[in-house]
Amino acid sequence: MAWRHKNRWFRRWLVTITFWLVPVMIVAINEMRDEMAYNTVDLEKSLSTWELTDAQRAAGAQARCHGSPDDARAAGCPAEILAANAKKHQEAIDEYAHRKATLADYLWHAFVGYWVVPAAFLLVLGMLIGGIRRALRRPPHENTSAHPHTEVKTTTHS
Repeated sequence: MAWRHKNRWFRRWLVTITFWLVPVMIVAINEMRDEMAYNTVDLEKSLSTWELTDAQRAAGAQARCHGSPDDARAAGCPAEILAANAKKHQEAIDEYAHRKATLADYLWHAFVGYWVVPAAFLLVLGMLIGGIRRALRRPPHENTSAHPHTEVKTTTHS
């Protein structure tokens, strides 16, 4: 029963940070969804772009070398064209992985900055206010050596 009234600020703090987590997560999930949709479209565009020489275009390679590298391979794209574009496609895949890692890092910093730091600040502030209120509520301590009327009786046995 003492916990119920004594530390009600702690329960209020828990409720507050729990409800504050909801909008933080909504914003983070929406940001992640939008950014990853953009990154996926950009990756698909990079993977479906082919660099062909004039001779390869004249030979009709454009009709067989389109879409992703797997689609082009299945359509009969020559191996030299696949090899020539493999480095560019690998760079696009590496860039996509880098963007995912950067997004995860950004979201972690946003989570810490928008939820962990405010929660810790409110906890410390609540503890400080609770400590001040407790100190003001208690009467000052009486010092027993401050009373001059107290005498110490000693008994001696002879």
